[in-house]
Amino acid sequence: MLSFLKNHPFGVEAFFESSLVLTFAVHKSQLEPLIPECLSLDLLHDEWAFVAVAMVQTKHLRPKGFPQFMGNSFLLTGYRIFVRYTSSEGKRLRGLYILKSETNKRKMELLGNIFTHYNYATTDITCTTTGPAIKIASTATGFEVLAETGATETPLPPGSPFTDWKEARKFAGPLPFTFSYNPLKREVLIIEGVRENWVPQPVKVMEYNIPFLAALGLKNPVLANAFIINNIPYYWKKGRIEQWVR
Repeated sequence: MLSFLKNHPFGVEAFFESSLVLTFAVHKSQLEPLIPECLSLDLLHDEWAFVAVAMVQTKHLRPKGFPQFMGNSFLLTGYRIFVRYTSSEGKRLRGLYILKSETNKRKMELLGNIFTHYNYATTDITCTTTGPAIKIASTATGFEVLAETGATETPLPPGSPFTDWKEARKFAGPLPFTFSYNPLKREVLIIEGVRENWVPQPVKVMEYNIPFLAALGLKNPVLANAFIINNIPYYWKKGRIEQWVR
């Protein structure tokens, strides 16, 4: 029963007050060991692979069709790898593979670990805004991101492998699909997200410290881009499972 519940057995909807995403580039050899056999890395120039750190102010998360007052509001931090998957129908799907999720609400940790494979943990993460500046931080973990929004012209981060923001926007999450994998049953769980008016705006990252990247053993991750969106309704379809054949 618990296994069934973790496979997204119903649609879910929410409202994103804001979603700030920092994407880091590393050589593909560093991320290849972190994804399951059914997935491949979504690469730039057959060299750069990407891991995203998403910080999402979420309101009214609930089963789709339920009234808003039954939903949960919380701050989410998620660590995802950009990947591709070839479906049983031969379609090439772009999406994300979730490594870890953190939230500031114990209730969300409990529910998230019942209904998803996203490895939720509770921490003291907070979000504060002062004019155009947004700061997201956790005293317990040492996590900190300070970014400036609203600038008319924002340069790409120093050392970014992207040539311009148009190219960088191709790696601005979330992507249409999220994948999980059961290696014992060789089953791929596919969750499709549905969004409207998704126009990511570049932001300037002033400071950051993301201990989880070091915990993964990543060497010299390069901040490749940073985007924010505000006030977007979003929903996820019921999970779909298919057998993976090598």
